[in-house]
Amino acid sequence: MTQTADRAEAAGTAGAPREHHTAGLPVASAPAVWARLRRAGREHGALFAVVVLLYGLAALMALASPWILGVIIDTVRAEGASSRIDVLAALIVVSLVLHAGFTLVSVAASIRFGETVLAELREEFVRAVLRLPLGVVERAGTGDLVARTGRDIGHLSHTVRVAVPVMAVSTVTLVIVVVATAVLHPALLLAWAPSVVVLWVSTRWYARRAPDGYVRELAAYSDLTQGVTDTVEGAHTIEALGRQARQTALNEQRVGRAYAAERYTLWLRCVWYPPLEVAYMLPIALTFLAAGLLYVDGPLSLGEVATAVFLSRQTGRPLEQVLDQVDSLMMGFTSLRRLLGVELAEEGPSGPDAPSGGRPGEVRLDGVRFGYTGTEVLHGVDLVLAPGERLAVVGPSGAGKSTLGKLVAGVHPPTSGDVRVSGVSMSGLAPGQRRGRVVMLSQESHMFRGTVAENLALALDLPGDEEADRERLWEALAAVGADGWARSLPDGLDTRVGSGNVPLDPARVQQLALARVVLADPDVLVLDEATSLMDPRSARHLERSLAGVLSGRTVVAIAHRLHTAHDADRIAVVEDGRISELGGHDELVARGGSYASLWHAWHGRG
Repeated sequence: MTQTADRAEAAGTAGAPREHHTAGLPVASAPAVWARLRRAGREHGALFAVVVLLYGLAALMALASPWILGVIIDTVRAEGASSRIDVLAALIVVSLVLHAGFTLVSVAASIRFGETVLAELREEFVRAVLRLPLGVVERAGTGDLVARTGRDIGHLSHTVRVAVPVMAVSTVTLVIVVVATAVLHPALLLAWAPSVVVLWVSTRWYARRAPDGYVRELAAYSDLTQGVTDTVEGAHTIEALGRQARQTALNEQRVGRAYAAERYTLWLRCVWYPPLEVAYMLPIALTFLAAGLLYVDGPLSLGEVATAVFLSRQTGRPLEQVLDQVDSLMMGFTSLRRLLGVELAEEGPSGPDAPSGGRPGEVRLDGVRFGYTGTEVLHGVDLVLAPGERLAVVGPSGAGKSTLGKLVAGVHPPTSGDVRVSGVSMSGLAPGQRRGRVVMLSQESHMFRGTVAENLALALDLPGDEEADRERLWEALAAVGADGWARSLPDGLDTRVGSGNVPLDPARVQQLALARVVLADPDVLVLDEATSLMDPRSARHLERSLAGVLSGRTVVAIAHRLHTAHDADRIAVVEDGRISELGGHDELVARGGSYASLWHAWHGRG
């Protein structure tokens, strides 16, 4: 039991650690995992059967050596030295060579089987992650997703590449050795009776506690990853506020919870392993004793006694390997539950598009309320936008402007009330269907590592005509005023950008993000301070360029720069989670309310 026992540096506490609940992604049930594994068996049953057959042949070749050694002993006692012994010795060599050959081929086949299944699971996981609604990711935290993408995939990979092949060869070998022992004499199996009881009781005790322990362990690690991520991303803020000690204390608490969770599973292994070691060695002595008694009574020859002892020794090794991988299998099973659980986080139905009862581009909010973790941010918002209308949303920080935009985009479902786009409730649509109706662009745009063309093409399914595709990309860049600098790049659209490649400043990254919006061609567009990373002159130029592109589309623009509000059809002033003012620029300025104060302050007259 050396493989996992190396991790047992100290015994853990006998009690399970108190579970720390976090708002992470769901975890699939055990029946769901078994259903997925059965599907893999159906889809790859032929290859799996070949793997089992090859392992069986390898195990039979391994049994030939102790069997032939027993025959040699009986031959020497009966005939003395003879040429037959040379032939039997040669058969041992042949059997060992065949055993090595079948083992090599069977391991290669099992690895191929495992890698095929692992590749499918990884692809399913990536597809599920890409389908996740942004609101789900925000609520769960990036730490949980990062932990599943890294640590859980790593555990599953180890299980498929190491644990499953070892379990397969050991199980098949164990079955064949037991059958061979029974063929010698059924009474020899009684030598394993005490060990079977010990193995059954101890393993059952472990199996009842380990799965929940591993779920807590991986969840605690996700929480720790989230804390480290928040600390790194917010390092400047933490330092500026002088909150280093507080953040350190919080992370130490997370480390403590992760340590306690892992120490508990470590304690389980430390309790489980010692009985196993006894169970491996005891049958060898009992087999020798039982075979000796059978030899005295006459049923077994001396050579068969030797064969029985050799077989007993061979039984111990595969049994040890089988049980040694139980821990890896449980960890892999738990990791698979977490990976499959990502699919459960996809909100909304997955059926066809719901029929539209309104005009394309119309947005209607009726009595919308929404809150984060029990704190309500929006309080009964009513709003109607006509198709093609441009609405600017302004107000003080923390008033709920961005939250309002996220509800329109379907990032979050409202706590109560309804958000309808083109006559269809956003809460009743699957994530992909929501994105087809509304596109939201925030101030935080990501540049993927790849070519400029690949970054732009994320927004649409290209028809396959390369020249036509490139023309569409250039038109989108021109619409946002980015074609000039894009043509000056070393390889134009084929220039590789992103980490380690040609660097782009934040303003250009934002322009590419806006070009993707042009290509996506949504009916409704939500801009959440999308030009905030640009200087005022560049931002103003870009917004004027976009005016023609956005014509005919319903636009909700959330901004602090009030020149955006000046150009909008209407302006909504959000204060304390409510729309306090709604109207055109001149109307609101003349009214002398909150918007007028913001406008005068913007121009230095407040």
